[in-house]
Amino acid sequence: MVSVKTKFIFVTGGVVSSLGKGLAAASIGALLEGRGLKVTLLKMDPYINVDPGTMSPYQHGEVFVTDDGTETDLDLGHYERYVSTPMGRKNNFTTGQVYETVIAKERQGDYLGGTVQVIPHITDEIKRRIHAAAEGYDIAICEIGGTVGDIEGLPFLEAARQLGREWGREHVLYVHVTLVPYIAAGGELKTKPTQHSVRELTGIGIQPDILLCRTDRLLDQRLKAKIAHFCNVEENAVITAKDVEWIYEVPLVFHQEGLDERIVEKLHIWTGAPNLKKWERIIHVLKHPKGSVRIAVVGKYMDLRESYKSLLEALVHGGIANETRVELDGIEAEKIEEEGAERLLHKADGILVPGGFGDRGSEGKIAAVRYARENRIPFLGICLGMQMAVVEFARNVCGLTGANSYEFDQSSPHPVIHLMADQKGVEKKGGTMRLGAYPCILQEDSLGLKLYGKKKLSERHRHRYELNNHYRELFSSHGMRLTGLSPDGGLVETIELKDHPWFIGCQFHPEFKSRPMDCHPLYKGFVKAASQNRMTLREVPRIKAART
Repeated sequence: MVSVKTKFIFVTGGVVSSLGKGLAAASIGALLEGRGLKVTLLKMDPYINVDPGTMSPYQHGEVFVTDDGTETDLDLGHYERYVSTPMGRKNNFTTGQVYETVIAKERQGDYLGGTVQVIPHITDEIKRRIHAAAEGYDIAICEIGGTVGDIEGLPFLEAARQLGREWGREHVLYVHVTLVPYIAAGGELKTKPTQHSVRELTGIGIQPDILLCRTDRLLDQRLKAKIAHFCNVEENAVITAKDVEWIYEVPLVFHQEGLDERIVEKLHIWTGAPNLKKWERIIHVLKHPKGSVRIAVVGKYMDLRESYKSLLEALVHGGIANETRVELDGIEAEKIEEEGAERLLHKADGILVPGGFGDRGSEGKIAAVRYARENRIPFLGICLGMQMAVVEFARNVCGLTGANSYEFDQSSPHPVIHLMADQKGVEKKGGTMRLGAYPCILQEDSLGLKLYGKKKLSERHRHRYELNNHYRELFSSHGMRLTGLSPDGGLVETIELKDHPWFIGCQFHPEFKSRPMDCHPLYKGFVKAASQNRMTLREVPRIKAART
């Protein structure tokens, strides 16, 4: 059982989804950590899937992977980017996991023949998981997914209500994120959606202590007083959660509104003022860059940027590290198949091909790799992006006609990317890939070693396929360097090209370990190389390379 010294903050949302509960929770964590407190965060997802691993990016966005190999909600990426606490299996659970555990206990006879019900059995399991995630921390920030009023979220809200009663209100705080829309026709902000949302929450038995009001402009004191009156909260507990240009500005806006001061007051915590210098520096660099660089990201889910959330943020981190504004061109791989790489990529200072699954758009990604290789444009291939670089090299440099990934063409005469040995015979889809942190050893005189500054790495993976070792010697003889290997030498983790200024493919996902104040070495190096490429092009226009 968690010590009573742990304080709980429950973050809920109302009116509409996508109000930014995850960013709000992460920003609260950043403020409290800045005050010297030991903070952890927890995301509770009401959907019945066991985890998001098998869900479409169009429905759920990115799947974030932790060191321990857990496929989680993308909000855990926000958590790790805002606080120093590493996330893991305990920091995200779903309705599916809760019911799976309770049903397993019932089958084992743990309930002694009793009727298994939502209350107390489901809510008790939710509380048990909250306690497990919070153990050893000063503050546990618990985000409940979905919107208040959703039927699937009721057990989580009931568990949160019970904890407030069991632990006492000096140990439990409720923060509700809601919407105050601006109606242009009337020229005013409307508080009624917030009033209705709070009424819905109080009907469940939870009276919010603090309201975070999402809006595109600052709330004046008159509006705050009105919201406080109708929602039964103190005026200084009505916080403007104003839209900002950069998400890393949110902790600073919350601090200016006095959010962290309200929290420590209500939870009876005595701390000094938060140290926010690192966040202030980040915003200064983002708003006053010394240059700019254009990066083309060639993917298959570009219509929904949340599908590549960590990757796009890592590019922003690369800009911060180089004091450069990164201008992103999201390009659908299928459009390259239709219109050609030259037309869509000729303005790019750097080209990145991210991970993904399925063959849709694969030929467009291969064409993007070829364009980067032949025109000597800095290139970074992530997971599937590395695999497409291998296929492109096999076809167009090594002359292996029909080379492909076994994932896309099982009849290929040259399956240069094939199924990992331990994946053969695996039929279940969820949680069965190569997941989590694995070691990698970098080779001497490699660009990767220069960027990392160390030989042994630990990086997070999420894949089933790998470079086919049968082709290693052939690739090496044609100028591909296999620069990163697993400790036993059996798996190729990174590749580079000898006669290219900056070309790296990696089987892992470096974006999962990038932070705004500590950019991942590969993204830092990639943005720097793209910036240098832009400067070079200003002096000497690019001359198209001979096709090979």
